[in-house]
Amino acid sequence: MSSVGIIANPESGRDIRRLVAHGSIFDNYEKANIVRRVLLGLEAVGVEQVWLMPDAFGIGQRALDGLRLRLRVSLLPMPTTFTAADSHLATCLMAERGVGCIITLGGDGTNRIVAKARSAVPLLPISTGTNNVFPRMIEGTVAGLAAGLVARGLAPEAVDSVPCLEIRRERGPEDMALIDAAVYDEPFVAARALWDMHKLKAVVLARVEPGSIGLSSIGAHLLAHDQEEKGLYIRTGSGGRQVLAPVAPGLVQSVPVSEYRILCPGETVVMGQSRPAVLALDGEREIELRAGERVWVRLSAAGPRVVDVRKAITAAAGAGVFLRSD
Repeated sequence: MSSVGIIANPESGRDIRRLVAHGSIFDNYEKANIVRRVLLGLEAVGVEQVWLMPDAFGIGQRALDGLRLRLRVSLLPMPTTFTAADSHLATCLMAERGVGCIITLGGDGTNRIVAKARSAVPLLPISTGTNNVFPRMIEGTVAGLAAGLVARGLAPEAVDSVPCLEIRRERGPEDMALIDAAVYDEPFVAARALWDMHKLKAVVLARVEPGSIGLSSIGAHLLAHDQEEKGLYIRTGSGGRQVLAPVAPGLVQSVPVSEYRILCPGETVVMGQSRPAVLALDGEREIELRAGERVWVRLSAAGPRVVDVRKAITAAAGAGVFLRSD
């Protein structure tokens, strides 16, 4: 039986960047509308079962209101804490049930939690925020079509592994990031989001992609050419050059870069500073670091497997999947 999982985060698109920058609030009712369109796309290409992660807002249930479907849609039976842990657990349970694709609605942070489950199931991330690099703004119907094609084995060539950052430190468990890992000159996690580039001390990027926003944009504006297949280490400070970059929606700042170097998969960077700081992962403060504590960040080519929507649709069209006889 072909099946797909859907993980929709009701908290995405609502962080402090709506106050300190100009990010828009992404309404949960619109997320339910996106899920509704995803379901219709999945049904159109013959998916038989969909598993929904339960959430505090009831995004999945609202998406089903008044909707008549042939495919079976079920809430995943799981204990809920209504925290990020739910997304991790849901990913593991969906993988155990043999889903052929997991669709996520959220930002870089949501997808990082899902990716930390280290599942081999392909992901199709839909952005529901304004400061994201990993997920894309994709119309829900088209996302459903592409995810369904992959789940049914009709577009295997549309799935590729993307790079990630493997994080190891002197104390605490290992971690990962999908886009960036940064040392930020604040002693506490506090509001989590980053917006003051004067406090940015060093950052490692998993890839450098023009047209991105957030810390990734610093690398994209620093280099004169695309480096999507390589990473980048940047150290801030005087003695170098100023890089103008959109570090948050509507917030363009000048970032002083003292040194940088391109990273190839397998390379490791050691970061830390002499006084307490925090380690931010994918644009959010996550880990408090003691003075002098070191962090090892390794660029890995073996990140999550992600669906390329255009490739999936192109492959299916070439195989005549969308054609019907009179």
